[in-house]
Amino acid sequence: MSAQYAISGTTAKGITSSVEQAVTEGRLGPGDALPPVRRLADELGVGAGTVATAYKELRQRGIVVTRGRGGTVVAQTPAVGARRPPKVPRGVRDLAGGHPDPALLPVLLPPERLVPVSGSHRGSPRRAGLEDMSREWFARDGVPDSRVTFAHGALDCMARLLSAELKPGDAVAVEDPGFHHLLDLVPALGLRMVPVAVDDEGIRPQALRAALRAGVRAVVCSPRGQNPMGGCFSEERRDALLEALGDFPDVLVIEDDHNAEVAGAPSYSLAAGGLERWAQVRTVSKHLGIDLRWAALACDAATLARHEGRMLLTSGWVSHLLQETVERTMADATARALVGRAERTYTERREALVGELARRGIAAHGASGLNVCVPVRDESAVVNGLRSRGWWVAAGSRFRIAAPTAVRITTATLEVAEAARFAQDFAAVLGESEATYGG
Repeated sequence: MSAQYAISGTTAKGITSSVEQAVTEGRLGPGDALPPVRRLADELGVGAGTVATAYKELRQRGIVVTRGRGGTVVAQTPAVGARRPPKVPRGVRDLAGGHPDPALLPVLLPPERLVPVSGSHRGSPRRAGLEDMSREWFARDGVPDSRVTFAHGALDCMARLLSAELKPGDAVAVEDPGFHHLLDLVPALGLRMVPVAVDDEGIRPQALRAALRAGVRAVVCSPRGQNPMGGCFSEERRDALLEALGDFPDVLVIEDDHNAEVAGAPSYSLAAGGLERWAQVRTVSKHLGIDLRWAALACDAATLARHEGRMLLTSGWVSHLLQETVERTMADATARALVGRAERTYTERREALVGELARRGIAAHGASGLNVCVPVRDESAVVNGLRSRGWWVAAGSRFRIAAPTAVRITTATLEVAEAARFAQDFAAVLGESEATYGG
């Protein structure tokens, strides 16, 4: 616990407010430990049950997490305050962000005239043309397209699905390593994460079976372009996962196919496998632009009803100005051609780096998507070593729960001609770190 802050309060609500205020103001930071329940109870002169109730509330609100014998600590991204990722240092090449190459994003085509809306769009929340395009988008890859709706991006959609389907304390199976924003979101919703190991073909069947037997009520996974490993389902892996899920028909399976257009891999979707409870989310941020906060959702009837009900009570609909921009851009022949070139280019750049690393005896993961993941012994040593050589990569700690240490390299802007130089620098840094920290 931070030496500069003492928790106060004589009720569960007071203790909760004290901790939340400290986290909001930065006096308690990510990873800082809270006192054991009995010790804090003695210090405050209250019952242990009062402190336990406060800690439970803090956990359910995503402010703290409990790590078994490691005690209760502030979450890495607590669901209070306005924290942002660290800025990229000056003078280095950013290969950490996970973003697409701006040069491979089309010019957006917003509405030519902004006509004022009379009344509300709640009665017709989706533009018919974009809904038809979305159905075709899913159907192209065998995903059932009879029930389609929209959301404000993938995370917004998954948050609504999970909060409508589950109650605080329920367990969700998540990829480990996995998308760091999702790993922050799940505990912020008051849900428990059950890590599921992944490899180059996505989540592992045995790990999924263990999570299902442990009682998870939802599974969130990526069929391709998995972040950060780059895994993609093969047909065999898809079938093995469907077999594991067959004994648990009430579990909601959410697929995040966030870079469907530029993953560089075919679709072997669980959503196409006849599941009773399923949803697939697709976005356009990776191939049309990161500022288009729009997602298409295909799902079963019950999931659609719950999502639509929550949407109706909150934002009501996705902006029709945004929808028209997405629709016009998706329909544009020039934009479609550029998206096709982007997928080929991203594949070439990713494969170039994996190949150059392999030539230097360095194993890397990157079967699809915009990233390459490299196992390392000491993340900080590698990140800082590459920084000294002008490269900025992401430490794997952001993406993992119990998975081994690694770093993630975004290859979207790394030209093929640059791959050898980066790999050479990586090999040099790896050698230095192993000499220092033990190889």
